[in-house]
Amino acid sequence: MIHVYTGDGKGKTTAAVGLAIRAIGNGFRVLFVQFIKGVHTGEIEIFQKFPELIEIYRCSTGFVYKTPEESQMETVKECVKEIEKKLEKNTYDMVVFDELSVALSIGLLSREDVERLIQLSKKAELIITGRNAPDWLIERADLVTEMKKIKHYFDRGIKARKGIEY
Repeated sequence: MIHVYTGDGKGKTTAAVGLAIRAIGNGFRVLFVQFIKGVHTGEIEIFQKFPELIEIYRCSTGFVYKTPEESQMETVKECVKEIEKKLEKNTYDMVVFDELSVALSIGLLSREDVERLIQLSKKAELIITGRNAPDWLIERADLVTEMKKIKHYFDRGIKARKGIEY
């Protein structure tokens, strides 16, 4: 099944992390791929304690302004090659593509890249997170949850907090 967690509300990555924890708790082999993110996050710390069950791959481009820089595009191109190699081995029960929708919406990934990654993940439960999931991806998914912001403390100027947002 393909899950998509999208929208402007909090909780997309948190949902994916929860699914990954549930999966490894049941002995599943998980590939957890993070696009864009590169800073320390608590989920990566805990996942590193279970290397036999969860493989982490970070495709960190750093912050992307409105248009990705050429170096960021090259980074993602190389990342996609590495991810494809991992998926071709077909050893995962679950694959998480965290922030894939964002990478797609800002042009770091093409639809063709994503279609290929989906195809290579076809034997695994696939989890995709990020704002701005395109209609074609939503249509293709088996489960879509939109996280809708009603109210958020960020709007009051409160910054991301360790252990809560990262």
